[in-house]
Amino acid sequence: LDLMENEEVHAILGPQWSSQAKFVIDLGVKARVPIISFSATSPSLSPTQSHYFVRTAYDDSLQVGALAAVVQAYGWREIALVYEDTEYGKGLVPYLVDAFQEVDARITYRSVIPPSPEDIDIVKELNKLLVMRTRVFLVHMTAAIGSRFFVLASEAGMVSADFAWIVTDGLSSLLDPVSSKALDSMQGVVGVRPHVAPSESRRNFEERWTKLYAERNSQDEIADLSLFGLWAYDTVSALALAGEMAWEPAKSRYFKPNRSRNNLDFSFIGISEMGPKLLDKILSIKFQGLSGEFNLTDGQLQPIAFEIFNVVGQREEIIGYWTSARGLSPELNQSTKEEYTASANDLKPPTWPGNTLKPPKGWVMPISGKKLRIGVPLKDGFTEFFKIEWDPHTGVPSYSGFAHDMFLAVLDVLPFVFPYQYVPYVNESRQSAGTYDEMLYEIKLQKVDAVVGDTTIVANRTSYVDFTLPYSESGVAMIVAIKDDERRNMWIFLKPLSWNLWLTTGLAFIFTGFVVWLLEHRTNEEFRGRRRQQIGLIFWFSFSTLVFAHREKIANNLTRLVLTVWVFVVLILTQSYTASLASFLTVQRLTPKFVEVQDLIRNRLFVGYSGGSFVRGLLVRQLHFDESKLIPYGSPEEYHEALSKGSENGGVAAIFDELPFIKIFLARYCNKYKMVGPTYKTDGFGFAFPLGSPLVSYFSRAILDVTQDKEKMDAIEGKYFRDQSSCQDQDAANFSDNLSLSVYSFGGLFIITGVVSAFPLRSPLVSYISRAILTVTQDKAKMDAIEGKNFRSQSSCQDQDAAIFSNNLSLSVYSFRGLFIITSIISVSSVLIYVVSFFYSHWPFSSAIHSGNRSLWSKFLETANNFFQEHGLFGCPKRNRSCVVPTSHFQSGEASPNNEVELIARTPNVGGRPILILHV
Repeated sequence: LDLMENEEVHAILGPQWSSQAKFVIDLGVKARVPIISFSATSPSLSPTQSHYFVRTAYDDSLQVGALAAVVQAYGWREIALVYEDTEYGKGLVPYLVDAFQEVDARITYRSVIPPSPEDIDIVKELNKLLVMRTRVFLVHMTAAIGSRFFVLASEAGMVSADFAWIVTDGLSSLLDPVSSKALDSMQGVVGVRPHVAPSESRRNFEERWTKLYAERNSQDEIADLSLFGLWAYDTVSALALAGEMAWEPAKSRYFKPNRSRNNLDFSFIGISEMGPKLLDKILSIKFQGLSGEFNLTDGQLQPIAFEIFNVVGQREEIIGYWTSARGLSPELNQSTKEEYTASANDLKPPTWPGNTLKPPKGWVMPISGKKLRIGVPLKDGFTEFFKIEWDPHTGVPSYSGFAHDMFLAVLDVLPFVFPYQYVPYVNESRQSAGTYDEMLYEIKLQKVDAVVGDTTIVANRTSYVDFTLPYSESGVAMIVAIKDDERRNMWIFLKPLSWNLWLTTGLAFIFTGFVVWLLEHRTNEEFRGRRRQQIGLIFWFSFSTLVFAHREKIANNLTRLVLTVWVFVVLILTQSYTASLASFLTVQRLTPKFVEVQDLIRNRLFVGYSGGSFVRGLLVRQLHFDESKLIPYGSPEEYHEALSKGSENGGVAAIFDELPFIKIFLARYCNKYKMVGPTYKTDGFGFAFPLGSPLVSYFSRAILDVTQDKEKMDAIEGKYFRDQSSCQDQDAANFSDNLSLSVYSFGGLFIITGVVSAFPLRSPLVSYISRAILTVTQDKAKMDAIEGKNFRSQSSCQDQDAAIFSNNLSLSVYSFRGLFIITSIISVSSVLIYVVSFFYSHWPFSSAIHSGNRSLWSKFLETANNFFQEHGLFGCPKRNRSCVVPTSHFQSGEASPNNEVELIARTPNVGGRPILILHV
């Protein structure tokens, strides 16, 4: 203030400390005087916020990227920060927090050292650090305090194996060299510092500096020239150049308000005319200085790279470099690396505390010997995964289960001892204290240090805990009851063909029999006889072709043509029926009652889920089930009982659970239930730890070692899980193993055979029963009620995967439409050929009755009469009998006015020509 008030300076170099610079910067803004500092590096001082502040040094916050890269390279996740309680120390903390977050690390503890500490103050903080789990310490101090800190830390045995110490550039010899004693205490320390490219001008300057310093301080040890000294030299050079360019004698004075000159008053500071112009010149100057390129971007210098150094002996050995564009690299070669990386392989191997080349893992079990508290669940069912039993005499709990054994197997693989104790998540009554979500939240509340059990890795839980890699597969699916096997149906022999194919086939048999009879009746004696016999022959002949048992001789070639096609059709039908029936009888089909989740929601059916798990949330939020339709269950026995009852009888239509539990359930109840529908992905079972815990990575690697050891996994799984392919339920086993067909399978056939066989006996009981059956079957309302109760719609699909196979195995008429069309065409064509041939051979060429006036129609009627007489149609008698055909059968265009004609046909003798008598 005195320099501005009395000396009227137009620029101020300094001050040395960041805490001092903040006050001076405010004065510079009021007086418009540039405040130029080469040592105030705290990021709390910003040239962009204070226009008249110029920092000819590097901002401390620019090094946090290099510090975070070192932490990332060695996989550390927890860091304890030690800093001095000054503007310099506190200013860097927010930037460190953000930088570590970006590399998935966090600051677990902050140790604050007073600005002017006593040794006891430092020792107290060291004792706090010693009992912590974290073994990675980041120190941000000036050399004055930092030297004492490391001497005391070394005396406490903390600069030794398993410890990792990182320092900022404030403790590097380049910025602020420490004493030899302090360096001896910092063996193995890793730090960062700005990279200053070597140059000829710098080498010459250091030689002149050493010579001049020796001349003026002959009794003192020659001090190394620090980076602050280089910045100071460049700052003075830049200010001199700016002064030469901006100096104007006329503007070298201050504008001052009228006031008393006896007292200093901040509000009456004058305003420099030269200050703004001088500031602009300084900011625009660019030259190659001793510290590198002098270019004030945003009011401060920008580093090109940071060096990663390792304290070995009395030297700081460079083990790598860091740049914001390419990360870590062993050499500063911009052209050989294109992508950003940060791994230990990008650095030369450092020597760590304890004179070891093995990187510290970054944490240890607390020296206090306190065991970690492991929360475990109490399960009412599915105890194969975790089981807690209390000794009735001592009350001491014992633990078993798949998750427990996996945890023990993982502990055996860990490279360190892991002291722990189980903490059952139960209440005073030794009942479960809550859901799995609530148990996991105990970690965030710091009531337990981890959770072991069948805890599923789901997204919403990762907001308050970290999971290891999964040690078991998982996913949520639906299980439903299955229908009974159709082989138990006594009418299964009707299943291979659909009802329309049965009907069409029957009509085809009758039609073919009629065509054969029509073609053979006039010329073949075996197709003659009484009318009942001929009707029976029509049915017998066509149906006997099923087994090729017809013995009647065929005389007509047209009949042979019809039968050739028909026998081929019968062969195809019988073979297809046999194949379809065989598939029904030999394939055990397990058809689920429900498949689509939307069917359950749409029909408002009750659904079960595993009580206390995350499945309820999935059903409500993701699948949109009504909460009132959800029922929790806890054991396989409860699942079985609920599914057996069904939604209509106090149970459920389906149960949703995780795959490991479903497999156990299905192993116990074979062939009664089935897993259907989509599987909703989850990441499996894992162990839970606090957010950012370094134990997660070690346990994850150990889990991989265990799960990839097939022998070990088979031993653990075989201990608790039965063979998933074997049936544990005896009823289901009997059904599954007994594939033999029973009498019941063909009960319908035996009933039909018995009824048909008893029919000729003309038993009154048969007659009564037949009439009763007709009465019932013709009552549509009663039949619909009976059929609706026992038979579901065959057209509805119940299982999307097995719909075609399960419900559409019956062959339909469409499958044989081509055969029926061919058969019909051949049969009809044969009949037409036969009729034309008959008409041709029996057409009357002359007649004694009205021989000259007979019309074509009358001749047609005469020939048709002969056709019907010959074949006994329309009630005509056989040969040697007369037949009067009502005129309603023939309409004549040449008849009497009343258009009626009486036709009388007589056959006088066997073998004689028929006589047609017309009365008009």
